[in-house]
Amino acid sequence: MTPRTQPAAPPCILVIFGVAGDLTRRLLLPALYNLRRANLLPEDFALIGVARSDKDDATFRDDLGDSLREFSLGEVVASDWDWLAERMSYLQGEFDDPTVYERLTQRLAKVREEHHTGGNCLFYLATPPQAFPKIVRRLGDADLVKEDDGRWRRVIIEKPFGTDLRSAQALNLELLSVLAEHQIYRIDHYLGKETVQNIMVFRFANGIFEPLWNRNHIDHVQITVAETVGVERRGKFYEETGALRDMVPNHLFQLLTFIAMEPPTCFAADAVRAEKCKVLDAIHDFGSQDVRQNVVRGQYDAGALGGTAVGPYRKASNVAPDSTTETYVALKLMIDNWRWAGVPFYLRTGKALARRRTEVVIQFKQAPAALFRDTPVERLTANDLILHIQPEEGVTLRFGAKIPGPSVRMGSVEMKFDYRDYFKAAPNTGYETLIYDCMTGDATLFKRADCIEAGWRVVQPVLDAWSEDGVAGLLIYPAGSAGPGEADALLARDGRRWRILGGSDGNRVASERSNISAESG
Repeated sequence: MTPRTQPAAPPCILVIFGVAGDLTRRLLLPALYNLRRANLLPEDFALIGVARSDKDDATFRDDLGDSLREFSLGEVVASDWDWLAERMSYLQGEFDDPTVYERLTQRLAKVREEHHTGGNCLFYLATPPQAFPKIVRRLGDADLVKEDDGRWRRVIIEKPFGTDLRSAQALNLELLSVLAEHQIYRIDHYLGKETVQNIMVFRFANGIFEPLWNRNHIDHVQITVAETVGVERRGKFYEETGALRDMVPNHLFQLLTFIAMEPPTCFAADAVRAEKCKVLDAIHDFGSQDVRQNVVRGQYDAGALGGTAVGPYRKASNVAPDSTTETYVALKLMIDNWRWAGVPFYLRTGKALARRRTEVVIQFKQAPAALFRDTPVERLTANDLILHIQPEEGVTLRFGAKIPGPSVRMGSVEMKFDYRDYFKAAPNTGYETLIYDCMTGDATLFKRADCIEAGWRVVQPVLDAWSEDGVAGLLIYPAGSAGPGEADALLARDGRRWRILGGSDGNRVASERSNISAESG
């Protein structure tokens, strides 16, 4: 990760429940290693892993060392790994077994004495969501989350935060019966991406853009989170979840709120999160007719990606042969406030699509074309501001310029800023910032209970309508395409169109460059 000027986090013990899972191996462990490399972990630091498998401390460290060498984004420096490994220990047991928490209490006391970590503890629940309430209850019963004598106790919870509005409310009630809100860190790894965090700086630190960031100058906004991978081995999870639950109330709404929020009074956690929550509260309610008119759902069928055949979703492991689970969703939202009245927000996400891309497109209103009525220019170039989140990270601004020659002809040009070229940032997992912020007590990038429920409140009518409709309205699209054609119609009826993903589906096969040339007349 990029070297920082911040001080190291305060002394603490990190306890990871579910330490044997993929999340720890692929993301959390490399993030901790990167924090060590950046001198952001405290010298008085220790890690305790909790999982069901039976192993001793030495085997645990060896296993994590192998995982780090496999998944690290750079070379593993032996001295830094040795520093981390000597601070690691393992505790075997079931998450709902009260004796595990008795042994954890004893282990914490021993580790505090050995590594001088003080009384600060961070509990990371890298487990299936059904384990969240039982672990928190057991931590509470064992007095492990009690804060006194200046020590803090915090709990990190991974998404999903419920599967609908009712379950999200129930989960929040259970958590808040044991923990105070300031102790709960609901993590969304998208917020660890530098380009997502940069949206606030980009908007509020640049006088060139902030005056234009409203209904007077912006025509519409597109938010895309497209994946090329299919469901792969996650059929059981995906059958119970689908694209809407999996992506919209968290990842897409996080991007939406950063784009649409009002300027906070400061960058303190509560100020930022309050403004983000206001955006969700202002989204126009979906009625059943709105759902059928402004939401498109699809499921991928057989197709090809990069010349490789892809089977249909319904043939994936642990997927019902008559499944109605959506792997694609596109929706049109309206935000009923002064800044955004009349500006549509189009969101889409899906699996097995033509290209992996996460981006936000801000399309500005066109200037009057009357000046060019006696020239070959038939229409003006769209002015797009594109915030690239992944796989590339950067910003592109597209605008019109005169093509050299005796007549007035217009072409489209781009100014592009790329994070890798300009800042030379080291690769990271996106969890480094989030873990560091948890240790330092900065909750700005984490979701509050009311924001969780506000997001579910928006999508609940969609879930209800789909439950009533069953298979009706579920569209099939070929893997390797840009999704169902009806998603194009969602914008076309408003005289707009998606930024092209690419693919082999008819009129959407054109490249980005040919599209730009056509627009230039």
